[in-house]
Amino acid sequence: MRRTFLKGALATLVASTAMTFGGVALAEDAAAFYKGNVIKWIVPYKPGGGYDEYSRAVAPYMEKYTGARVDIVNMPGAGGMKGANEIFNSPADGLTIGVINGSAMVTNQLSEIEGASYKVADYSYLGRLVADLRVLVTGMNTGFEKFEDLQNSTKPVVIGATGLGGSTYVDAVVTGPALGIDQKVIHGFDNSGDVRQAMLRGDVAGMWGSLGSAIQGVQDGDHRIVVQSDMERSPLLPDVPSIFEFVKSAPNAAEIMPIMEAWDGLNAVGRPVAGPPGIPEDRLAFLQDCFEKAMKDPDFIAMMSNAGRELSYASGKQMKKIASSATNISPEVKKVMVAAIRGEI
Repeated sequence: MRRTFLKGALATLVASTAMTFGGVALAEDAAAFYKGNVIKWIVPYKPGGGYDEYSRAVAPYMEKYTGARVDIVNMPGAGGMKGANEIFNSPADGLTIGVINGSAMVTNQLSEIEGASYKVADYSYLGRLVADLRVLVTGMNTGFEKFEDLQNSTKPVVIGATGLGGSTYVDAVVTGPALGIDQKVIHGFDNSGDVRQAMLRGDVAGMWGSLGSAIQGVQDGDHRIVVQSDMERSPLLPDVPSIFEFVKSAPNAAEIMPIMEAWDGLNAVGRPVAGPPGIPEDRLAFLQDCFEKAMKDPDFIAMMSNAGRELSYASGKQMKKIASSATNISPEVKKVMVAAIRGEI
């Protein structure tokens, strides 16, 4: 009996030790796998744009922490969808990753656009480079100095937007009706710069867009930011109210909150770095750790700050949750979001 007990105890100890060392071995195996190997990093747009610049900036730091060479491969087409499809359908060996236009890929999936052969929530996420903080700006001479001024306007507020169903259009047609703004959305401008010129002429009162695209006009004194999209005020705009401050106090808060949360989730996906589904857990964990180290590297942060590039890191696990919440929405909310995306509102 004593011999049997000792034999069982020894077996348990050996198994436990093997698991402990196994975990270490897995991490070491992943590091050994990447050392001297080549990682293909897909950028779904042409060289020179923001996605390309972010990718080329972080690539040397990924090389530093992975020990692998990172080759940037530009794969433009279908508004970023060609590259997103390529990443999703690549071999799940952990050697093909890339940056995706998360918000656009979510809208493509929700509206079931032809050619989208991916599921946003199923990517293997390393983390996020930057989120797309959205802001509503108004012209300095419009008289709309605060968001409440738009809500209380006695005549329709003219909001400018680019293409029908584009982000500036979706922002306007989702938020305006939810928060009681009597508005007229004028769309069809070639780009956001054209909308800003229309604001200067007084043809439109305001427009939605990214903070990055709005900041120069604010600095030039051409327009002001009256509201921002984040659930909480961003440290970048501590004096500008969050739109959710108005949502929470709205008389129809319970009705509009799910819609506004879906809209916020769409923006929060931002520009994540991801690989195809099914990357081995040890390799994915290693890549996630290296990406976090790269994003938090003081030299990288200083370089991006000097270049005027925002960073808003989110971990791979956080991105998985964000991507799931952006796509797993109720039929009622999906109906509203798809109508906005298709330009039917």
